Amino acid sequence: MSDSQTVDVPTRRKTETRCFLFLAVFLAPALSIAIVGALGFSIWIYQMFAGPPGPPM
Repeated sequence: MSDSQTVDVPTRRKTETRCFLFLAVFLAPALSIAIVGALGFSIWIYQMFAGPPGPPM
């Protein structure tokens, strides 16, 4: 490898740590909240048209 393609270990470790913290602290919780919210919203919209669950009266 040439010198321009290598990255020293402390810089790479720092970058990987920042990336992991971003994914673990911000992205994963935001995605899980968005997915659960979207599912709840879609069920709510479906029940507006199909009616609530349960036996018909």
